[in-house]
Amino acid sequence: MTDQAAIGLSLLCAIHCLALPVATTALPSVVALGFADESFHVWLVVVVIPLSAFALTMGCRKHGQSRVLFIGVLGLLLLCLGPILGHNVLSETVERALTLIGAALVAAGHVRNFLLCRERDACDCQE
Repeated sequence: MTDQAAIGLSLLCAIHCLALPVATTALPSVVALGFADESFHVWLVVVVIPLSAFALTMGCRKHGQSRVLFIGVLGLLLLCLGPILGHNVLSETVERALTLIGAALVAAGHVRNFLLCRERDACDCQE
């Protein structure tokens, strides 16, 4: 369940990153909702980090595939670089690219984690 929640949050982050510029241009009142604020990205990352860390760690204990943890951690690092470095160091395009790549890696790690755990549960080789 935590993998599914983390996948959903990663997708929300990607949608926020891609759709927000279009939405604020088409509907300027969207800015008043607070989704255009950089703090929205920070809050998503604050929720995703512990959720992902828990799900990926528990999954790796179950299935033993540390590569899944590596993919997820790499994705989390890229997600964190956007808010940490921000517009002052990165251009908006680079920040958006890091966020999208990070969200994709986090989601891919969780999808793989979920499938490996489910496969392990269905396997007759359990101890």
